[in-house]
Amino acid sequence: MASKELLELLNKAIAREIQVSIQYMWQHVLWKGVEGFAVKDELKSIAIEEMKHAEAIAERLAYLGGTPTTKPDPIFVGESLREMIERDKKDEESAIELYNQIIDKAREERDNTTRRLFEQILADEEEHHDVFTGLLEKS
Repeated sequence: MASKELLELLNKAIAREIQVSIQYMWQHVLWKGVEGFAVKDELKSIAIEEMKHAEAIAERLAYLGGTPTTKPDPIFVGESLREMIERDKKDEESAIELYNQIIDKAREERDNTTRRLFEQILADEEEHHDVFTGLLEKS
């Protein structure tokens, strides 16, 4: 059985995934100008991937006996392209830190399924971080 701490970490991950899926989708919708066209589709794609992460984590949490949250972390859309991407990069850095913590906790509890799930999601988050880092270099 999963510890209360692990269940809470999974809910924290769900709140974060819901947050960024909405955040990135709204940024995709609201971006204007030439620069926006260059990244619009990438943001939409990442937003959809983040929602799939939320679903997978929620399924795992429910299996472990928890109740998935419906409340996202605070959503930040931003005013300028640079401001948006800088925040998105920071949000991905926070995810990487949180997901490494979840992997360690799952390993400690011998929960290999949760560990493997978060190793897969972590790889995606590192890729998203790389996208936002690259976009900042170009803007």
